[in-house]
Amino acid sequence: MEYIESLRLFRTIVEVKNFRRAGEMMDLSPSVVSRAIASLEERLGARLFHRSTRQFSLTEAAERFYDGCCRVLDDLDCMEASAAGHGRLPTGVLRLVAHTTAALTWLAPLIASFRRKHGNVTLDITLTERPVDLTADGYDLGIVLPFMLATDLAVTRLLQRLPLVIVTTEAYLGRHPRPRHPADLEQHAFVTVPPSMHKPFVTFRIEDENIAVPINYEIASNNPIFNRDVILEGLGIGLLPITLVEEDIKSGRLVRLLEDFEISDTAAEVRLAYIGRALLPAKVRAFIDHAAEFFEVGEDSTTRAQVARERR
Repeated sequence: MEYIESLRLFRTIVEVKNFRRAGEMMDLSPSVVSRAIASLEERLGARLFHRSTRQFSLTEAAERFYDGCCRVLDDLDCMEASAAGHGRLPTGVLRLVAHTTAALTWLAPLIASFRRKHGNVTLDITLTERPVDLTADGYDLGIVLPFMLATDLAVTRLLQRLPLVIVTTEAYLGRHPRPRHPADLEQHAFVTVPPSMHKPFVTFRIEDENIAVPINYEIASNNPIFNRDVILEGLGIGLLPITLVEEDIKSGRLVRLLEDFEISDTAAEVRLAYIGRALLPAKVRAFIDHAAEFFEVGEDSTTRAQVARERR
């Protein structure tokens, strides 16, 4: 096997964590895979994998070699594409991390439409609410809220703004006076995210001035879905994305508060993040372009629907 192809095989094995599956993806027999890796190890003078019947792990040498291997292959792919005048067909494993709640309603359709368009790309998706370091954690892309980025080296692109609303239950209001003014919120308990994710106050726009109202809370978690469920139990007030609570509001399970007051921090920004390089892998570029088109079409559809409702 040629050296470059052996590098592609090594990268695929690392990404799918399985010799047999990597061979199947590259249409190689198990014996060819074994010989290619043995030849690569001999060339490097170092063992790359710890292998047994039940365990698989990278050696320290392989961990160092993997990053350089990816850079070489990605740059080679882009140079070939540039020389040929067209993009190389996106292939390989695309590692994506996404904010669990932010992606709740549209991640599956986004992934499905991308997969139908790029059938040679395998997707490895992680959902989380915690901060991530794309490089250190081994992700190609992130669909994240700004607080999640543990490094300022990432390039970000706005995908969607999620409007925030203040909600509670009738049961809670039965035990506490209904807030009539933003200042009244200081007398109430919030169920919210930790201060590391969102500053502990809500900012309102009142008479052309931004007024920050502190949030007092007794329960905080990093998962807005859990927070919504706790609020539904009547344990407080929440500042949540409208997409998460819209059905609860329509059904009467939740009640909106202070609708007549404009919230300055009215939206959580969902951003596509990736480590900027002069030459991006074809699979990464394909997903960036597809996500941009997906959300542009979605916004146009939403706008058309709003205009139709206003005309009626």
